[in-house]
Amino acid sequence: MDREAHQAVGRVALHLVLFLAIAAGAGAQTTVKLATLVPEGTVWDKNLKQMGEEWKTATDGRVVVTVFAGGTQGDEPTVLRKMRLDALQAGALSAVGLGMIDASFNLFDVPFFFDSYDELNYVADKLTPVIRKRIEAKGFVFLNWGWLGWAQVFTKRPVQTVEDLKGIKLYTSSGNDKMVQWFKANGFQPRAMAMTDIMTGLSTGMIEGMPSTPLAAMLFQWNRQTPYMLELGLAPIVAGNIIMMKAWKAIPDADKPKLLAAADGVDKRLREAVPKLDENAVAMMSKNGLTVTKAVGPEWKTQLDSLAKTMRGEMVPPDIFDLALKARDEFRKKNPPKK
Repeated sequence: MDREAHQAVGRVALHLVLFLAIAAGAGAQTTVKLATLVPEGTVWDKNLKQMGEEWKTATDGRVVVTVFAGGTQGDEPTVLRKMRLDALQAGALSAVGLGMIDASFNLFDVPFFFDSYDELNYVADKLTPVIRKRIEAKGFVFLNWGWLGWAQVFTKRPVQTVEDLKGIKLYTSSGNDKMVQWFKANGFQPRAMAMTDIMTGLSTGMIEGMPSTPLAAMLFQWNRQTPYMLELGLAPIVAGNIIMMKAWKAIPDADKPKLLAAADGVDKRLREAVPKLDENAVAMMSKNGLTVTKAVGPEWKTQLDSLAKTMRGEMVPPDIFDLALKARDEFRKKNPPKK
């Protein structure tokens, strides 16, 4: 074979290699395994799965999401550990799990910081760009918020005063030692455990009450063990959907805006649906024996204001706390309470 023939064969071989490489790239598929504690079939699970379908459609099947709901992949610390090991690529986590990545999420646990969902939405939108940058530096991409409802206090026996609550063995999430120490220092009886152990704790008497949204209490059936709800309006229970930076980088840049738009759809739908569902849950549980009690005495404000003040700098980064406070005050100035 002469020299020109060799060169021709070489060119054909090179073109074939390039064609195969392009074809392989075009057909490459990114699998995203996403874990969450929310029960299967709930509004949150349905929205996550809808997002997964939208990701698949928007990318012509290049990105496939598998949702593992109901805590099948373990509690939130376990899910985070699996994400870092690439056994999972994404998670829909509560502020407790998100706070293990970055303390800025602890802002949403400050008692009585927010007065309404509108106020919460306004502050969250202001904080989102800052929070995105903070967790990107730690290897995560923030996709969207996910509201879970507004926390009340569910107990085995009626509670109305601070002293009543101090007599209750109270669930608090494991992994937040500072919160546990605050409760102990102020005369409460915290019992730190994983969220997945709440039902066992209630059944065995290890705990006698816990803060929860009405919707979560009904869906997880905790209300069967806690027939009393103290209507206190502690704080919104906030969640967020995150994906590992490594998995996100594997997705073509051209696809990412479509994926973020689908994730934003989850946020918008939950903002509209969850407050109504939370309200309906109280009505449904009341028909089945739930007794709603009201807080009595000025000690509630004293105790919870004390907790809020100690959280700045201790559990919430000062710059995040101050940014949230500024945004909240902006909202209240624009939207003064109706007389």
